[in-house]
Amino acid sequence: MQDLLVEGRFQPAFPRSWLTTTKPHNFCPGCGHGIVLKCLGQAIDELQIADKVVYGCDIGCSLLSWNFFNTNCIQTHHGRTTPFIAGAKRATPEIVGIAYMGDGGGYAIGSQHLVNAALRNEKITIILVNNANYAMTGGQMAPTTLPEQITETSPDGKNVELSGPPFLGPETVAAISQEGAYIARGTMSNIKQLTKFIRKGLENQLSGRGISFIEALSSCPTNWKTNAEETWNFLEKEMGSYFKIGEIKVPVTEEGSHAGHH
Repeated sequence: MQDLLVEGRFQPAFPRSWLTTTKPHNFCPGCGHGIVLKCLGQAIDELQIADKVVYGCDIGCSLLSWNFFNTNCIQTHHGRTTPFIAGAKRATPEIVGIAYMGDGGGYAIGSQHLVNAALRNEKITIILVNNANYAMTGGQMAPTTLPEQITETSPDGKNVELSGPPFLGPETVAAISQEGAYIARGTMSNIKQLTKFIRKGLENQLSGRGISFIEALSSCPTNWKTNAEETWNFLEKEMGSYFKIGEIKVPVTEEGSHAGHH
């Protein structure tokens, strides 16, 4: 980690005068990870919590964000970001634990961790980027791949009878999570809304209500093999029609109103 753990507490290794680094990210041209991370960075800045954040990223394209923020950062094994951040939060409750991953890390190899973190109502914020394929390893079929979508391992299009329908992560987490959970799905095509969802997820953790889970629909033109217009159409029309955008579960405050709703 960038900071030192001294007597159970994280000691800053450098001043936190800025949040994001000055260097550009290393994602492919047209990738949505940079946009999603920018939304996260903006939410952290707005809440002024950078000195409290422990940021964990998964193996996969998300690993390229390990040094993107001027915060405590850790890169975990594939699918293990959720339990690492949950453990860090339990050991040091005053931190703001953020687990960042792709759909493969969260819905395939890490699905059991996501399910159990939701059942335990871990007081962490999970951000999962859904680009409908395993992007870093060449564009193979993922749990979120759409019906008939062509990937490296489904060259004739995904067969739902053989592989099952695309996994609806936020809906699943909402169904098994306890009261106090905040669950939403945003998209890189609506930055203002996505930033709002992420900020609400962080605020929910700060309030100690429960788990927060935000899925972000993202583009992957390198593996989709699409031009700019085709990329945007696939993101907004095909993915957007199956993966519904919006807040799915909002905690109820002590006053009986839904937190964050106006």
